Amino acid sequence: MDEEVSFTVYYAVAGIYVNAGNATFTSKLEVVNNRPVYHVTGDGKTNSSYDWIYRVRDKYESYIDTATMQPLRFIRNVNEGGYKKYQHITFNKSAHTAVANEGVFKVPPCVQDVVSAMYYARNINFSQLKPEDKIPFSMFLDNEVFNLYIRYLGKETIKTKYGKFNALKIKPLLIKGTIFEGGEDMTVWVTDDANHIPVRVESPIVIGKVKIDMMSYRNLRHPLTSLIKRR
Repeated sequence: MDEEVSFTVYYAVAGIYVNAGNATFTSKLEVVNNRPVYHVTGDGKTNSSYDWIYRVRDKYESYIDTATMQPLRFIRNVNEGGYKKYQHITFNKSAHTAVANEGVFKVPPCVQDVVSAMYYARNINFSQLKPEDKIPFSMFLDNEVFNLYIRYLGKETIKTKYGKFNALKIKPLLIKGTIFEGGEDMTVWVTDDANHIPVRVESPIVIGKVKIDMMSYRNLRHPLTSLIKRR
Protein backbone atom coordinates (compact mmCIF):
# COMPACT_ATOMS: atom_id res chain seq x y z
CA MET A 1 0.00 0.00 0.00
CA ASP A 2 1.43 3.41 -1.01
CA GLU A 3 1.71 5.85 1.87
CA GLU A 4 0.83 9.48 1.09
CA VAL A 5 1.06 12.50 3.38
CA SER A 6 0.10 15.99 2.18
CA PHE A 7 0.85 19.39 3.66
CA THR A 8 -0.30 22.97 3.23
CA VAL A 9 2.35 25.70 3.33
CA TYR A 10 1.38 28.98 4.99
CA TYR A 11 3.47 32.11 4.49
CA ALA A 12 3.46 34.96 6.99
CA VAL A 13 2.51 38.32 5.49
CA ALA A 14 2.43 41.18 8.03
CA GLY A 15 1.91 38.65 10.82
CA ILE A 16 -1.00 36.91 9.05
CA TYR A 17 -0.50 33.43 7.60
CA VAL A 18 -1.87 32.89 4.09
CA ASN A 19 -2.11 29.66 2.09
CA ALA A 20 0.91 29.88 -0.22
CA GLY A 21 1.53 26.34 -1.46
CA ASN A 22 1.45 22.62 -0.86
CA ALA A 23 3.70 19.60 -0.60
CA THR A 24 3.03 15.87 -0.90
CA PHE A 25 5.22 12.92 0.06
CA THR A 26 4.50 9.44 -1.26
CA SER A 27 6.26 6.20 -0.39
CA LYS A 28 6.08 3.09 -2.59
CA LEU A 29 7.72 -0.30 -2.17
CA GLU A 30 9.85 -1.08 -5.25
CA VAL A 31 12.98 -3.05 -6.20
CA VAL A 32 16.35 -1.53 -7.24
CA ASN A 33 19.30 -3.80 -8.06
CA ASN A 34 17.40 -6.76 -6.60
CA ARG A 35 16.98 -4.94 -3.30
CA PRO A 36 13.61 -3.86 -1.85
CA VAL A 37 13.48 -0.09 -1.49
CA TYR A 38 11.11 2.63 -0.40
CA HIS A 39 10.74 4.95 -3.39
CA VAL A 40 9.92 8.24 -1.70
CA THR A 41 8.83 11.24 -3.77
CA GLY A 42 8.41 14.75 -2.44
CA ASP A 43 6.61 17.33 -4.59
CA GLY A 44 6.35 20.94 -3.48
CA LYS A 45 5.01 24.03 -5.21
CA THR A 46 3.73 27.49 -4.50
CA ASN A 47 0.17 28.42 -5.45
CA SER A 48 -0.01 30.26 -8.77
CA SER A 49 -1.25 33.43 -7.02
CA TYR A 50 2.03 33.57 -5.04
CA ASP A 51 4.42 32.64 -7.85
CA TRP A 52 5.18 36.31 -8.45
CA ILE A 53 6.61 36.57 -4.91
CA TYR A 54 8.72 33.42 -4.95
CA ARG A 55 7.94 30.61 -7.40
CA VAL A 56 8.74 27.08 -6.23
CA ARG A 57 8.47 23.89 -8.28
CA ASP A 58 10.45 21.20 -6.48
CA LYS A 59 10.64 17.45 -6.87
CA TYR A 60 12.82 15.19 -4.75
CA GLU A 61 13.11 11.41 -5.04
CA SER A 62 14.99 8.93 -2.88
CA TYR A 63 15.30 5.16 -3.17
CA ILE A 64 15.91 3.91 0.37
CA ASP A 65 17.09 0.38 1.20
CA THR A 66 14.38 -1.09 3.43
CA ALA A 67 16.91 -3.11 5.45
CA THR A 68 19.41 -0.33 6.25
CA MET A 69 17.29 2.84 5.73
CA GLN A 70 20.22 4.11 3.62
CA PRO A 71 19.64 5.77 0.23
CA LEU A 72 20.77 3.98 -2.94
CA ARG A 73 19.70 6.71 -5.37
CA PHE A 74 18.69 10.37 -5.05
CA ILE A 75 17.16 12.71 -7.64
CA ARG A 76 16.67 16.44 -7.10
CA ASN A 77 14.89 18.65 -9.63
CA VAL A 78 14.26 22.11 -8.19
CA ASN A 79 13.18 25.54 -9.37
CA GLU A 80 13.23 28.02 -6.48
CA GLY A 81 12.84 31.69 -7.28
CA GLY A 82 14.49 31.18 -10.67
CA TYR A 83 17.30 29.02 -9.25
CA LYS A 84 17.21 25.72 -11.13
CA LYS A 85 19.13 22.55 -10.33
CA TYR A 86 18.95 18.92 -11.42
CA GLN A 87 20.96 16.23 -9.66
CA HIS A 88 21.08 12.46 -10.00
CA ILE A 89 23.17 10.68 -7.36
CA THR A 90 23.89 6.97 -7.03
CA PHE A 91 25.30 5.77 -3.73
CA ASN A 92 27.82 2.93 -4.05
CA LYS A 93 27.64 1.36 -0.60
CA SER A 94 30.54 -1.06 -1.08
CA ALA A 95 32.93 1.67 -2.29
CA HIS A 96 31.54 4.36 0.06
CA THR A 97 31.10 6.79 -2.82
CA ALA A 98 28.40 9.03 -4.24
CA VAL A 99 28.36 9.18 -8.03
CA ALA A 100 26.96 12.58 -9.04
CA ASN A 101 26.66 14.61 -12.24
CA GLU A 102 29.97 16.32 -11.46
CA GLY A 103 32.03 13.28 -10.44
CA VAL A 104 32.62 10.67 -7.76
CA PHE A 105 32.79 11.72 -4.10
CA LYS A 106 33.82 9.83 -0.96
CA VAL A 107 31.08 9.51 1.64
CA PRO A 108 30.83 7.86 5.08
CA PRO A 109 29.50 4.28 5.32
CA CYS A 110 26.23 5.68 6.70
CA VAL A 111 25.05 8.75 4.81
CA GLN A 112 21.65 10.27 4.07
CA ASP A 113 20.19 12.49 1.38
CA VAL A 114 17.61 15.23 2.02
CA VAL A 115 14.62 12.89 1.72
CA SER A 116 16.06 9.77 3.34
CA ALA A 117 17.06 11.90 6.35
CA MET A 118 13.37 12.56 7.00
CA TYR A 119 12.61 8.85 6.97
CA TYR A 120 15.67 8.15 9.10
CA ALA A 121 14.20 10.61 11.65
CA ARG A 122 10.86 8.80 11.52
CA ASN A 123 12.60 5.59 12.63
CA ILE A 124 14.36 7.07 15.66
CA ASN A 125 13.41 5.45 18.98
CA PHE A 126 12.50 8.66 20.81
CA SER A 127 11.53 6.76 23.96
CA GLN A 128 15.24 6.26 24.64
CA LEU A 129 15.98 10.00 24.47
CA LYS A 130 15.99 12.85 26.98
CA PRO A 131 15.21 16.48 26.06
CA GLU A 132 18.22 18.22 24.48
CA ASP A 133 19.71 14.91 23.28
CA LYS A 134 21.17 15.07 19.75
CA ILE A 135 20.92 12.35 17.11
CA PRO A 136 23.86 12.83 14.70
CA PHE A 137 23.87 11.83 11.04
CA SER A 138 25.76 12.63 7.83
CA MET A 139 24.14 14.07 4.72
CA PHE A 140 25.44 14.32 1.15
CA LEU A 141 24.19 17.47 -0.60
CA ASP A 142 25.64 19.62 -3.38
CA ASN A 143 28.67 17.32 -3.60
CA GLU A 144 29.60 17.81 0.04
CA VAL A 145 29.23 15.75 3.21
CA PHE A 146 27.66 17.64 6.12
CA ASN A 147 27.71 16.42 9.72
CA LEU A 148 24.27 17.29 11.05
CA TYR A 149 21.99 16.33 13.92
CA ILE A 150 18.42 16.33 15.13
CA ARG A 151 17.87 17.82 18.57
CA TYR A 152 15.06 16.24 20.60
CA LEU A 153 13.15 18.75 22.74
CA GLY A 154 10.52 16.55 24.43
CA LYS A 155 6.78 16.00 24.22
CA GLU A 156 4.11 18.63 23.53
CA THR A 157 0.43 18.81 22.70
CA ILE A 158 -0.04 20.91 19.58
CA LYS A 159 -3.06 22.24 17.67
CA THR A 160 -2.72 22.37 13.89
CA LYS A 161 -5.07 23.12 11.01
CA TYR A 162 -5.85 19.40 10.94
CA GLY A 163 -6.43 18.81 14.65
CA LYS A 164 -4.91 18.37 18.09
CA PHE A 165 -2.02 15.95 18.52
CA ASN A 166 0.26 14.44 21.11
CA ALA A 167 3.58 15.28 19.49
CA LEU A 168 7.35 15.02 19.79
CA LYS A 169 9.20 18.29 19.27
CA ILE A 170 12.50 18.29 17.38
CA LYS A 171 14.91 20.78 15.80
CA PRO A 172 16.99 19.64 12.81
CA LEU A 173 20.28 21.39 12.12
CA LEU A 174 19.82 22.83 8.61
CA ILE A 175 22.24 23.65 5.82
CA LYS A 176 21.83 27.18 4.48
CA GLY A 177 20.12 27.00 1.09
CA THR A 178 17.98 28.97 -1.33
CA ILE A 179 14.86 28.89 0.88
CA PHE A 180 15.83 28.01 4.46
CA GLU A 181 18.48 29.65 6.59
CA GLY A 182 21.10 27.43 8.19
CA GLY A 183 21.17 26.55 11.89
CA GLU A 184 18.55 25.36 14.36
CA ASP A 185 15.77 27.80 13.48
CA MET A 186 13.35 25.17 12.15
CA THR A 187 11.03 23.43 14.64
CA VAL A 188 9.19 20.22 13.74
CA TRP A 189 6.42 18.42 15.62
CA VAL A 190 5.98 14.74 14.71
CA THR A 191 3.23 12.40 15.88
CA ASP A 192 3.88 10.68 19.20
CA ASP A 193 3.03 7.26 17.79
CA ALA A 194 4.80 4.70 15.61
CA ASN A 195 4.34 6.80 12.43
CA HIS A 196 6.33 9.87 13.51
CA ILE A 197 4.88 11.90 10.63
CA PRO A 198 5.36 15.68 10.78
CA VAL A 199 2.16 17.52 11.66
CA ARG A 200 3.59 21.04 12.02
CA VAL A 201 6.78 22.71 10.80
CA GLU A 202 7.69 26.30 11.60
CA SER A 203 10.70 28.09 10.20
CA PRO A 204 12.03 31.46 9.11
CA ILE A 205 12.94 31.51 5.43
CA VAL A 206 15.01 33.85 3.29
CA ILE A 207 11.96 36.14 2.97
CA GLY A 208 9.65 36.01 6.00
CA LYS A 209 8.63 32.76 7.63
CA VAL A 210 6.50 29.71 6.93
CA LYS A 211 4.25 27.33 8.80
CA ILE A 212 3.56 23.91 7.28
CA ASP A 213 0.69 21.69 8.51
CA MET A 214 -0.17 18.10 7.65
CA MET A 215 -3.64 18.21 6.09
CA SER A 216 -4.25 14.67 4.79
CA TYR A 217 -2.83 11.17 4.86
CA ARG A 218 -3.58 7.69 3.63
CA ASN A 219 -2.14 4.21 4.10
CA LEU A 220 0.00 4.98 7.12
CA ARG A 221 1.78 1.89 8.39
CA HIS A 222 0.47 2.32 11.93
CA PRO A 223 -2.73 3.75 13.52
CA LEU A 224 -2.60 7.51 14.11
CA THR A 225 -3.06 7.11 17.87
CA SER A 226 -1.50 10.54 18.57
CA LEU A 227 -4.56 12.36 17.16
CA ILE A 228 -6.57 13.71 20.10
CA LYS A 229 -9.26 15.58 18.15
CA ARG A 230 -10.00 16.58 14.57
CA ARG A 231 -10.75 20.24 13.92
